[in-house]
Amino acid sequence: MTTRDDILGRVRARLNRTDANAATGRIAIDTLLVARPQGPRPQVDPEKSALVARLIEKSLAQSSTVDRVATLAEAPAAVAKYLRDNSLPLQAVIWPQMGQLDWLAAGVAVAARGAVDADLVGITGCFCAIAETGTLMLCGAPDAPASVSLLPETHIAIVPASRIVPGMEDGFALARAELGQLPRAINFISGPSRTGDIEQTIVLGAHGPYRVHLILLEGQ
Repeated sequence: MTTRDDILGRVRARLNRTDANAATGRIAIDTLLVARPQGPRPQVDPEKSALVARLIEKSLAQSSTVDRVATLAEAPAAVAKYLRDNSLPLQAVIWPQMGQLDWLAAGVAVAARGAVDADLVGITGCFCAIAETGTLMLCGAPDAPASVSLLPETHIAIVPASRIVPGMEDGFALARAELGQLPRAINFISGPSRTGDIEQTIVLGAHGPYRVHLILLEGQ
């Protein structure tokens, strides 16, 4: 028995949870989560064009930058343009699930793997984007390693307009509906990393990317 098994076993014992009543307990918990009323929250227009406009507004306020293209196939060229315009290297580490895009034709050399400290540019998708705050919600998975958005100095996220939701509550509801259970890691990214610890002066890139760039897929 591992330490984890020992701790969880003691928790189950205190809850009187057994193999016989575990399924009933899960149903009760799921029912409670679905029926739980939400607390007060800002009103965000759920219409698609309004969600897109709100996400762009809030992302810019968070010091992210935004580009807009129609389809996923146009994303590599948009990435290449951003890198050239900002004098950044035309090479990046990407989520393996995005390796099928034609990066070679766009002139970007990519490695489909988790990031290491030498990687300067990371390219990811996102599980969804939260219009209320201009936040990206990334769910960890074997083909979507979290390090790609955390280690490189520049993080480029490809965001389908259809995956923009009004608020964080909607993001969690979508994750429960589509994933069944929450993944091992969920990361919320609201612009570049920053700190105000030294003399209350905001410094970008303190413990993560200096730059966050969104490529918004308006037709998807």
